Amino acid sequence: MVQVRPFRAVRPPAAEAARVASVPYDVVSAAEARSLAAGDAASFLNVIRPEVQFEAGREPAPEALHDAARRAFDHLLTEGLLAESPHPALYLYRLTWQDHRQTGVVACCSVDEYDAGVIKKHEKTRPDKQEDRTRHGLAVGAHVGPVFLTYRSKPMIDELVAASTEVAPWVDFTAPDGVRHELWEVRESAALEAAFAAVPALYIADGHHRSASASGIRAALRRGNSGHRGDEPYNRFLSVLFPADQLRILSYNRFVKDRLGASPEAFLAKLRQDFEITFIDDPSSCAVGRVAMHLDGRWFGIDLGEPPEDLVAALDAAMLQDRILGPHLGIDDPRTSQRIDFVGGIRGVGELERRVAARPEGVAFALAPLPMDDLLAVADAGRVLPPKSTWFEPKLRSGLLIHRFEAATGSTEASR
Repeated sequence: MVQVRPFRAVRPPAAEAARVASVPYDVVSAAEARSLAAGDAASFLNVIRPEVQFEAGREPAPEALHDAARRAFDHLLTEGLLAESPHPALYLYRLTWQDHRQTGVVACCSVDEYDAGVIKKHEKTRPDKQEDRTRHGLAVGAHVGPVFLTYRSKPMIDELVAASTEVAPWVDFTAPDGVRHELWEVRESAALEAAFAAVPALYIADGHHRSASASGIRAALRRGNSGHRGDEPYNRFLSVLFPADQLRILSYNRFVKDRLGASPEAFLAKLRQDFEITFIDDPSSCAVGRVAMHLDGRWFGIDLGEPPEDLVAALDAAMLQDRILGPHLGIDDPRTSQRIDFVGGIRGVGELERRVAARPEGVAFALAPLPMDDLLAVADAGRVLPPKSTWFEPKLRSGLLIHRFEAATGSTEASR
């Protein structure tokens, strides 16, 4: 069963939380990160995207970037913009965006459970990216970004969370993107820990590389620790656990940069040989089994046809790839092809229209959001989703809560 552990969080003072906290490292480009950090040494982007400390166009070696991340982290500690709590605790983290609200439990989860598959995956990781995240974590001595986990909801956990959020939050601010972030500290956490012990499995919603790097960090530190016991802080990693029924998955859309030279009329005629296609006004109206295509300034609805019996092959992203992107557009491997871009649903269908307008030889496809039950079923089966199948929104902020497994002195006594 699932273990969740309280920890001594490294965190900003409540009054500085909005200034220190940043977007996650993997949702912005280097240029966007520089703009957001804007030379502010208090921004946590200096830790998770240390290239903001270097001139644009300069490409430091990975070791230089990781060293810069550690210096930035130490600077925040020295300046009092981050400090380690003296008390182990769990935390509750609520995000409110437009009409949507979700509340999760911030805890340390077990690397052993990740390695054993109790914490389940739904996508592959890239070895180079995983190694980079491992080296970054070892350099900083901390898990600086939480892994976004989910679980099938339990009434007991819901009740405990609701009771603990009846008081005023410790942190409460609205970020520039309009997302409200609230945090509560839970020092008396035994009831929550016991309630999670009845949860049979956790699922990675977002953060596969962070999870894999936590395993890599543990392996590296274990090799260097002749007295390894199994209860050291590096055996756990920072996570936020949300009930699945509170989460919101947005579409993850596709833009193909060219149609292999086919005119709009020829491409449409070729597709009509295999699919039922209609003109539509609202691309967001497409449901599971039906995608919207933007071509030559117009939107079309495409019925993908009868799904196969295979669990993964029957998903819209897989059918779009197998039936249109591969055979009609030559996108044989969407993971490596330079001719396809993936566009997160937060940008809306307007972004697809903009891209086609800027590149008329291209074509865009909007998909319905993946149902949460499909994600859980794929993970339960030990399978992986097609690439870029899920876009979760709102995003967690980095820098609000950090799990330090190695202090600046080299000690690993940073959490319970």
